[in-house]
Amino acid sequence: MFRLEQNYDEHNEAIFHYIYLLVGHKETAEDLTQETFLKALKTPNYRGEAQIKTWLITIAHNTVYDFYRRKKLLKFVPFLAHYEEIDHTYTPEMWLDNQSTSYLLYEALGKLKFEYREAVVLRKIEGYSIKETAQILQWNESKVKNNTERGLKALRTLLGGEWDEFR
Repeated sequence: MFRLEQNYDEHNEAIFHYIYLLVGHKETAEDLTQETFLKALKTPNYRGEAQIKTWLITIAHNTVYDFYRRKKLLKFVPFLAHYEEIDHTYTPEMWLDNQSTSYLLYEALGKLKFEYREAVVLRKIEGYSIKETAQILQWNESKVKNNTERGLKALRTLLGGEWDEFR
């Protein structure tokens, strides 16, 4: 059963982090995180078939997708940097916690095709299995594997081939 207060405290940071990696703007990610939890509260269809976090990530994915569709950027997502500058401003705490390699990774993630970014974030950063990622994104498992591999290849290219942690 979904309990807003308990689940918000437990999953707020993970949902924010996921959304932030997709949109690259702190305030937008905060707004979309709030919208995700409001949708979860209004949606009585949690049946317990997946973990609550997986269900919330699915809602967050759909919320981000709707956000881009409303802004009419969805079809331009691979060219997002050209149409909308991604804000990679960090709070002082984030600067202290992150090393320069993390910053480079965020920059490179922002340049990936949106579908590749989703797959890489869910599989390699958030640690979801192929099956869970397919469920969240409503893709088949082959598409998850292909987009993850292509995204990782693009990341290695963007990072000059020096990023071996995502093999």
